[in-house]
Amino acid sequence: MALLLLQLAVLAAALVAAALVLISIVAFITASKMPALHQHEEEKFFLNAKGQKETLPSIWDSPTKQLSVVVPSYNEEKRLPVMMDEALGYLEKRQKRDPAFTYEVIVVDDGSKDQTSKVAFKYCQKYGSDKVRVVTLVKNRGKGGAIRMGIFSSRGEKILMADADGATKFPDIEKLEKGLKDLQPWPNQMAIACGSRAHLEKESIAQRSYFRTLLMYGFHFLVWFLCVKGIRDTQCGFKLFTREAASRTFSSLHIERWAFDVELLYIAQFFKIPIAEIAVNWTEIEGSKLVPFWSWLQMGKDLLFIRLRYLTGAWRLEQTRKMN
Repeated sequence: MALLLLQLAVLAAALVAAALVLISIVAFITASKMPALHQHEEEKFFLNAKGQKETLPSIWDSPTKQLSVVVPSYNEEKRLPVMMDEALGYLEKRQKRDPAFTYEVIVVDDGSKDQTSKVAFKYCQKYGSDKVRVVTLVKNRGKGGAIRMGIFSSRGEKILMADADGATKFPDIEKLEKGLKDLQPWPNQMAIACGSRAHLEKESIAQRSYFRTLLMYGFHFLVWFLCVKGIRDTQCGFKLFTREAASRTFSSLHIERWAFDVELLYIAQFFKIPIAEIAVNWTEIEGSKLVPFWSWLQMGKDLLFIRLRYLTGAWRLEQTRKMN
């Protein structure tokens, strides 16, 4: 009996090893190259408040604003106004208190099928194109791809990515700024402050089904085991970067959809960029694009493939690349 159990254990171990080798081969063969840092001709311009075309700046230009806010938006005509009203209300009040404070908000329309660009452009007309710009992508790239396009067209010394649903209270940017400051001195001027909902976990578990709670814990375990150590909430869409950190991480990014946050932080940890995780106020907003089971399954697959593709050398981290 003992011999039979031993044989079964050896067989099981062999099958697991074979499966891992097979998955590694599949991950290597199917690994896409790093997405080309390319803009379609129409994406190189934005419309000023008068409706005239102007050329977008580049992340590799010297910064001319203290803060850039990048808002990825896909079919967000209904939710975007609430977020923009709160953000611009805060930013305008801050500028009145401190006239030296300068900012811009870049709304990136990720190939929306609704009126997202038109809704966003109304804010450009109200506040001026020096403060609000709309970048309309020719086709949908995914949230990570949209944020990258916004960041690469930004002018800020610091760059905040913020979701269009306004789930995170915008004034909490001050918490991220303090978290970033506390990381000084920044190596090569690079640092990241991540908004976090980890402190709300107990409350969210009480409101979730057992199945969704199990999925959440499974995802967190995979993130920790395969990719990112020390960050409890990798998926919060409220993150603040120094200009240099944004340039380094986003120019190395392969994944442009849901799991991009994890690869982004994996890259940051590889380059030894200091990261602060800061608790923020967050409220769940209706209209999420995530389909619970299938989205978690897709992200789980992406996590495994992120690890295997870097491990097998299918993906390699490069020096900062410029966009064509």
